[in-house]
Amino acid sequence: MYLPQFLVGMFVTSTIVAVWTYAVTGSVWTALGWATIDLVVLQVGCVVFVIRLVFKSATADAEADSASLSHVAPPQRDGTLL
Repeated sequence: MYLPQFLVGMFVTSTIVAVWTYAVTGSVWTALGWATIDLVVLQVGCVVFVIRLVFKSATADAEADSASLSHVAPPQRDGTLL
C-alpha cells in the first residue's frame, strides 16, 4: 500500500461523503462532521489492517521457527566413505 495513493483515496472519499451529506441536509457543519467521521473510520481501518498484517507475519514466523526438524528426511548416503 502506497501512502500517496491512500491519502488521495481517503480525501476523495471524504469529499464525496461531504458533498453527498451537504446535498441531503443542506448544512455545511453536518457535511464537515460526516467527512471528519469518515476520515477517522478510514484511519482506524488502516491501522487495524497494518496491525493485522504485522501480527499475521509474526505468527507465521513463529510457526516456521517452531517446526520440528524431525519431519526432514535424513540425507541419503551412496555407500562411499568420506
